[in-house]
Amino acid sequence: YNVTIAPGTFVCEERLQLVGEISIGTKTVLHPSVSIIAEAGPIYIGEGNLIEEQCVIANRFPPNADKDQMNQIVMIIGNNNVFEVGSHCEALKVGDNNILECKARVGRNITLTNGCVIGAKCSLMTNEILPENTVIYGSEHERRIMPDRPAFQTHQLDFLARILPTSHYVLKHGTKTHAPTSHS
Repeated sequence: YNVTIAPGTFVCEERLQLVGEISIGTKTVLHPSVSIIAEAGPIYIGEGNLIEEQCVIANRFPPNADKDQMNQIVMIIGNNNVFEVGSHCEALKVGDNNILECKARVGRNITLTNGCVIGAKCSLMTNEILPENTVIYGSEHERRIMPDRPAFQTHQLDFLARILPTSHYVLKHGTKTHAPTSHS
């Protein structure tokens, strides 16, 4: 992997899985047990994002793709997004101020604009651009538009930035590289 971590970012090392080229913006917090997999191309994560335990953020090749014939595809995640426990995001474009609640799943052909909320255990695998402030909720994946964007958890990020380093090993800012060793 080749990971660039901005100053003021907290990345817990425990059970962390990093694959490929990844850039993590300032004031972003990654809890333990997070997987970020940049297989089909780089992943750029903006500022002030909160990525909780057991989240998977993956830029993978489409099923049945000829990996040798495909160009790299960049995944861009904006600022101030929350990925709650166990959420799974493969959307190549995620704007700002979005929330993926616990165990929510978003496929690679979805574009999350700004202020969207994907409810707990909701799965969105369609091919569409969600309008701003869209909420997907309930077992029937109902939709509505919120009048305002969800409030961001600034105090929670500040609290985590103080607490996490006291109980977890945290990667320092800078560029980290790791090449897999070959076994003969």
